[in-house]
Amino acid sequence: MDTMVCPELVIFDCDGVLVDSELLASRAMCAVLQQRGIAATPEMVAECIGMKRDDILARIALKTGTSISPGTAEDIWPATRDLFCEELDATPGIAPFLDSLPYRRCVASSSDKVRIRLSLEVTGLLRFFGNDLFSSHEVPRGKPAPDLFEHAARHMGVDPKHCVVVEDSPFGIQGARAAGMTAIGYIGGSHVRDAHAEVLLQAGAHYVEADWNAIGRHIGL
Repeated sequence: MDTMVCPELVIFDCDGVLVDSELLASRAMCAVLQQRGIAATPEMVAECIGMKRDDILARIALKTGTSISPGTAEDIWPATRDLFCEELDATPGIAPFLDSLPYRRCVASSSDKVRIRLSLEVTGLLRFFGNDLFSSHEVPRGKPAPDLFEHAARHMGVDPKHCVVVEDSPFGIQGARAAGMTAIGYIGGSHVRDAHAEVLLQAGAHYVEADWNAIGRHIGL
């Protein structure tokens, strides 16, 4: 797709797009699981970036041949919260980008709303979104299903074909495309590996960029 898109709504993923959280979240998850004798690795978590926590844990349980108790799963959030409060940053350049963005915007994340709101509060980005925060916990299926993006567009009153989604994971890109939206891959987070641009293109991203100014040029800024 070479044409510029001027959307009615820009839908942002949170983790790895608005906030540079993926490595911190992986550290917290692996630390908790390893303390419980589950041999989780950052590589296992990286394979699941973009998915809901419970889906990630199900994959790790399968890979490690273990069972992860509800109590262990619940212990992950306090560990993650503490790291976020101490170390979480916004992705480089996102605040001025949002400041100049003339379009309506919202957040659609696999995280629950408590984590989304905390992440945006800690990094000073909540002011750009208010209460327009949507979680995969509100829909039957998480990414790569289109449910979350369709849910966000419906609540914002915008036709999916007039929405642009900014995502850092192949699951998110697939979900955006399945919802009939323009999908932009963001690769500016600290967790991104060398081949990630190609991964996102193969998942269906219309564009892939590491810089918010470059993303802005694709949407008429």
